[in-house]
Amino acid sequence: MKLVFLGTSAAQPTENRGLSCICLERDGEILMFDAGEAAQISFMKSGLGWNKKMKLFVTHMHGDHCVGILGLLQTMSMQNRTEALEIFGPSGIEEFIGANIKILNFGLSFPVLITTIKEGKVFEDEKFSIYVCKANHSVTAFSYLFEEKDKPGRFNLEKAKELGIPEGKLWSDLQKGCEITIDEKTIKPEQVLGEKRPGKKIGISGDTMPTPKLEKFFENCDYLVFDSTFLEDEKLRAQETCHSTAKQAATVGKNAGVKNLILTHFSARYKDETDHLKEAQEIHSSVITARDLLEVEIK
Repeated sequence: MKLVFLGTSAAQPTENRGLSCICLERDGEILMFDAGEAAQISFMKSGLGWNKKMKLFVTHMHGDHCVGILGLLQTMSMQNRTEALEIFGPSGIEEFIGANIKILNFGLSFPVLITTIKEGKVFEDEKFSIYVCKANHSVTAFSYLFEEKDKPGRFNLEKAKELGIPEGKLWSDLQKGCEITIDEKTIKPEQVLGEKRPGKKIGISGDTMPTPKLEKFFENCDYLVFDSTFLEDEKLRAQETCHSTAKQAATVGKNAGVKNLILTHFSARYKDETDHLKEAQEIHSSVITARDLLEVEIK
């Protein structure tokens, strides 16, 4: 599992930063959060692949977070995608996509399924859940939480051989938590598996000011990606535009007990993120700054 940052700029692109887009790749599936203008170009550079199982989660309806959906859809069609794409977003997302497809008159080679979100759980399968919490921005905006379910313990090869379990499907069944039967003898998964491993929690803030509600929402995240549009000397500007400073992001991370903090969404006024990192490191002990095409392995 890894995070791939496709765009890390706020409001407008720079020479080195594209607009907001983050992908979480897990077991061959891509969870994309926002798609700013030209997201398909960074996606192509990332090598993530055009026909994988994919879900797109939109934080809010500002252009630098959603305009890239249109180019992404069209490029995917030109790449002959067949796998359905699920899109989750705030009110207006269905009208935005539907109207533009009609006006631009381009067809799709794959189904698009759109869900309008509200606070709470918006998706769940046997492997993970996605939760939503209202952010504090100038328009209706949401933050997302990816919560992986506990994983089976590590498979003990020596124990499996001692029990006479032939390698192959039976090993796989046990790893999936299923009981098996050999020579009328039932073998339970716990006989060959170690203790369950806790799933990972990853938070994506989108555009927001810091709030106690978000601190609670992101509590004990293994990784938190947070709005860091400004430095602290532009705190008033951050408040006026409903964004966060690097110091505020770090304070949220610290108060929430987040293990690893990743800063992103940098204003175009900053040529690099050196000062953002310094500012945040004064508050939180494990911080990095995102850059376009950065990959972070989730361990």
